[in-house]
Amino acid sequence: MNAQNTENIKWSENVIIADADYIDNVAFNLIVNFERMIGRHIPQADMARWIDCISLDGGLREGEHQTQVVLIHHKNRRKMENFVPSAYEEELNGKAFKDNLGEFIVSSFPVEDVVGADGFFIDVLRTVCAQVDVKRIMIIPDTEKEGMLDSIRSTLHYIDDDSKRITVFSMQPLLGGNYRQEILGYSLMSALGIRADEIK
Repeated sequence: MNAQNTENIKWSENVIIADADYIDNVAFNLIVNFERMIGRHIPQADMARWIDCISLDGGLREGEHQTQVVLIHHKNRRKMENFVPSAYEEELNGKAFKDNLGEFIVSSFPVEDVVGADGFFIDVLRTVCAQVDVKRIMIIPDTEKEGMLDSIRSTLHYIDDDSKRITVFSMQPLLGGNYRQEILGYSLMSALGIRADEIK
């Protein structure tokens, strides 16, 4: 695995850890299905809006917060196909934006292969969970990969810190676990500009 070392990072109070390849694929599937369903073109997802929606679903509220966004992706993928901005190195990594929820700092981490990506995701999760200053963790893993959810449950099972609010996002409700759950599709639909009144 050729990923940067995450142990030397000064972590913010709020951290979003996302499997970028997975969310890009889910966004694609939503675009294809909803274009047919509602009969109009759906633009690429707005990355900043999606991050805001994930943050709100994860419990963040208006204020001067700082949130780190960690996008983990395969090294051969130079950009996300269904998000704007999309190019990891040129438009996302090391970039930041500020709005009514505070400042968001984006980092992208390319990994060698699929097995390496899953292991790296869990390593980042362990590292973030071990940080005393981190209070809110929002996790968007590929829960459709065999064993991934079990690895996350196992990792979070040993977290003995009641001050951390941990939310796992997935497309389906999840069974068990000492974490909150939210449906990933809602944040992506908002970022894609799909309105509730368009869905019949």
